[in-house]
Amino acid sequence: MANSLVQKKKPFSLAIQGDMFKNLINNTLGDPKRAARFTAAITSAVAVNPALQECEASTILSAGLLGESLGLSPSPQLGQYYLVPFNDNKNNRKVAQFQLGYKGYIQLAIRSGVYRKINVIAIKEGELVSFDPLNEEIKVNLIEDDLKREQTPTIGYYAFFEHIGGYRKALYWSKAKMEHHAITYSKGYKAKKGYTFWEKDFDAMAYKTMLRQLISKWGDMSVERLYDAFDNDMAVIEDGKKTYVDNTDEDFQEVTAVTETESETTQKEAETEDVFG
Repeated sequence: MANSLVQKKKPFSLAIQGDMFKNLINNTLGDPKRAARFTAAITSAVAVNPALQECEASTILSAGLLGESLGLSPSPQLGQYYLVPFNDNKNNRKVAQFQLGYKGYIQLAIRSGVYRKINVIAIKEGELVSFDPLNEEIKVNLIEDDLKREQTPTIGYYAFFEHIGGYRKALYWSKAKMEHHAITYSKGYKAKKGYTFWEKDFDAMAYKTMLRQLISKWGDMSVERLYDAFDNDMAVIEDGKKTYVDNTDEDFQEVTAVTETESETTQKEAETEDVFG
């Protein structure tokens, strides 16, 4: 009888229609049409992920509004940012974390107007001729057959950008170096838990790591949106406060119950990297 009296959590699709959330969205975004579009987009993103539907609605909304402020879409298919559900074991609840995808990094860099070129790519076995870290010059013979290239093992990662003013920076990491990075910043990956994105799509996670390393250390961080993206990546946002979470935190554990459609998209393109990684 007691269990039947426990109030069931209101679905996010209903919670977001409540006066409190509607007023917050309208006051934050200002434009009613923009507010309606945002509400539809974030509701759709939550609807495809059963685990996300169990998260505190306020954390979902805060993460979504952050993505909106950055001009990014919550659609898992676009891979710009992700709403990732975590078990908050300390407080016995589920929360949603904002995670920037590597495509989001590229979008923000392009839109900043600072970069003429920016790219990240996996280097395949047999392609690398040499990389000169002093002059940052790489020589490669790329495999021309796309299908063959896709099936060839990855041996390293190369990323570069060029500013409008001509300043250029490039970075190459071997697969072994990236592996060491993953082990250092992900206890779940080190223990081979099976649920980490490092295990599910190593290359996609490596792309974000390369872009993060490149832009944060040598890029133009005076661009407001880029700074905000870096500052809020991997955060659970609630009441204006940020709690940085990843799978190294013993009080939090990533929730892996996703739909088949989302697992095909999100697990390949989202990344759970330590905020200081």
